[in-house]
Amino acid sequence: MPRPPLDGLIDDLYYLEGAPPYARLTLPPGPSALLIVNLGEPFRIRAATDIETAEYADGCVITMPTRAYEFGYPPRTRSVGVHFKPWGPAPFLPMPAAELCDRPVTMEQVWGRAAVAELRDRLATADGPHAMLTLLEDELMRRLRETAGLGLVRHTSGVITAAGGAVAIGDLGAAAGVSSTHLARRFKELVGVTPKRLARTYRFAATVFAIDPAEPIDWSDLAGRAGYFDQAHFGHEFRAFTGLTPTRYVEVRRRFLREHPGHTLDGWPLPAD
Repeated sequence: MPRPPLDGLIDDLYYLEGAPPYARLTLPPGPSALLIVNLGEPFRIRAATDIETAEYADGCVITMPTRAYEFGYPPRTRSVGVHFKPWGPAPFLPMPAAELCDRPVTMEQVWGRAAVAELRDRLATADGPHAMLTLLEDELMRRLRETAGLGLVRHTSGVITAAGGAVAIGDLGAAAGVSSTHLARRFKELVGVTPKRLARTYRFAATVFAIDPAEPIDWSDLAGRAGYFDQAHFGHEFRAFTGLTPTRYVEVRRRFLREHPGHTLDGWPLPAD
């Protein structure tokens, strides 16, 4: 757990090294953002079907996505990173989060070439993963800045989170004492999406994590418990987020379980090969 005040922005910091379970992994959109400092060979990301695959050597920042991403990994990968809360990257970005929606940027574009090169050098020569994560946490503490509207967005996001996305969006602004227009503008600046989109993503993520691919699935019951109008609406939402039908999604999840039982990544990324 990161130390305060980073704990209000970050879910965790991580170290990743080794051979990925698949050369290409699909990451469905979730209510989180990501910073990666790459220390190995370049990796590739395809952010959407209408966007070309891009290569990232120094790492990248991904604000909260609205669609699935495809990651292409080298035979061995090595990086440190941050899993942010949806609003978490905002104090560290030189641009509004909305400009990065579904368009990852390199670390150089965020912090500058010289600063990132110096950070990567220090990380690469650090004495083990714990020291590396401490270095990254120190860098974040050093770069943390006051961000207008962050308290409003954090509070409202907390309401959305607590309800698993099942909230009346029109009531959020009134409860926070601001207009819906002002709230939506702040969310776009700091999260990259509107409160409505964030709520949809929380609801979708909660639904997916309720699926046990090792057991038979009652899709109608699952859709109802998640608050979808009917199974057709549920299926449409599922395809919009993942590009897969619910049944195809479970087939792919079962493949991961079968080919890599007990793997730490099982549960969210999907094999794209």
